[in-house]
Amino acid sequence: MKIISNTSFGGERPLYGSTDTSLVNVTFTEGESPLKECSSITLCGCTFGWKYPLWYCHDVKVTDTLWKEMARAGVWYSDNIRITDCTIDAPKNFRRSSGLDLERVKFTNAAETLWNCSNVKLTDVTVSAGDYLAMNSRDIVVKGLELDGNYAFDGCSNVVIEDSRLNTKDAFWNCSNVTVRNSHISGEYLGWNSSDLTFIGCTIESSQGLCYINNLKMKDCRLVNTTLAFEYSSVTADIDSDIDSVLNPSSGSITCRNIKELIIEPDRVDPSRTVIRASVGSRLDRPEWL
Repeated sequence: MKIISNTSFGGERPLYGSTDTSLVNVTFTEGESPLKECSSITLCGCTFGWKYPLWYCHDVKVTDTLWKEMARAGVWYSDNIRITDCTIDAPKNFRRSSGLDLERVKFTNAAETLWNCSNVKLTDVTVSAGDYLAMNSRDIVVKGLELDGNYAFDGCSNVVIEDSRLNTKDAFWNCSNVTVRNSHISGEYLGWNSSDLTFIGCTIESSQGLCYINNLKMKDCRLVNTTLAFEYSSVTADIDSDIDSVLNPSSGSITCRNIKELIIEPDRVDPSRTVIRASVGSRLDRPEWL
């Protein structure tokens, strides 16, 4: 294997098409696409300073490396990429790529990141400013994600998330086959227009969340400050807390200690299709805004 160490490169495509190469303590300054069309390469202690560093690449391992703010659109159209112990300050990283394994990675500006990717594994990843994280991606396994950014996982399928904390408005829209375990989710309008969503042992805080879902399952979850839940959802919910308000569930069952306000409009849904196992503070057949 060729070794390149303790040097810097500038200009466009300085190491284009490299194979079987180890890069150690290498800095890439201004100049686009420094490692385009590369394969079987490793990087350790490197710095990317400019755009498009890893496009159309295969079999890449990166450790202890920094993507600076201008190293945008870092990994596109690539596969079999492992990233560990790295900091990524640039947005729009990871697009239309597969076989991504990220561990102990810190994103400080993750707008439009992980779009249209497949076979993604995230372990102990921290994401800031992460609007639309992982949009339209599939086959995702997540453990220990700390996310701050809205609209996460829009349009995703086949997702498993564990032991994570998600501060994200409008998460899991237009999704299918998503399971979240032992996690905390805070954000409005959770899960709309999705199917086969399962939450197990989660704490959820969401205004008008968990609506318009086909086959929503919840077990041993807590709903905190969650209002107008389950509108037009088919739901099987086993909740270990009170629920502030429930609006027009379409079918299924809801089990909890107490529903403070239950709103079911018989001209919109059939009340007999949903079993309520809870004490109810007040029952309304119209929401207060009508």
